[in-house]
Amino acid sequence: MKKIIIAIDGFSSTGKSTVAKQLAKALGYVYIDTGAMYRAVTLFAMNHNLVGQGYLHEKELEEKLSEIQIHFKLNPTTDVADVYLNGENVERKVRTLEVSQYVSPIATVSAVRRKLVEQQQKMGEEKGIVMDGRDIGTVVFPKAELKLFMTASAEKRARRRHDELLERGEHVSYEDVLENVVTRDKIDVSREDSPLVKAESAIEIDNSNLTLQEQFDKILSLSKKSISETS
Repeated sequence: MKKIIIAIDGFSSTGKSTVAKQLAKALGYVYIDTGAMYRAVTLFAMNHNLVGQGYLHEKELEEKLSEIQIHFKLNPTTDVADVYLNGENVERKVRTLEVSQYVSPIATVSAVRRKLVEQQQKMGEEKGIVMDGRDIGTVVFPKAELKLFMTASAEKRARRRHDELLERGEHVSYEDVLENVVTRDKIDVSREDSPLVKAESAIEIDNSNLTLQEQFDKILSLSKKSISETS
């Protein structure tokens, strides 16, 4: 049976990574979390005082991109791949609200996008992958056999994100999380380089009122259909 590329795009906190991980496991595919790659670059920029409240030293970041090495390694405890930045497991660090505040501005830097898109395309050469992000079906893999675009109301997404952060022990307010979600949406859809848009052939999944199981069943069915049609 031929393997395909499954591209999952959409707004922040729509559960793209969660369903992509489930899907990859069910199909025996490799899961690649591109959002974690941008978060890793953001963490690097924060650690080197290249981004912060009201500033982004874009030129200096571009000059340091060659110092950034990102890879994924399977975590035997969770059975999913953790993201590593220059040899350090930064899976928990990149999921904080602080990193979330700066990841969209970092993702607008063309040099960052070029570097990561090149890595992502290399990862997909053998196919058999599930990749999620903001521009997978439009820029990274415009010829992906299956493209999905996930969306939900900002309030629903903020509530889910808030609950997730509380479970991790981060004490943040729902209002702050909602503000972050709305701000990221504006940046993602309005940036000049690879703005967040639904690819023409993408199937929209609005999960505002879907359970995780309902969403997974729907996407798994679409994936199997696409694989059978490709084969």
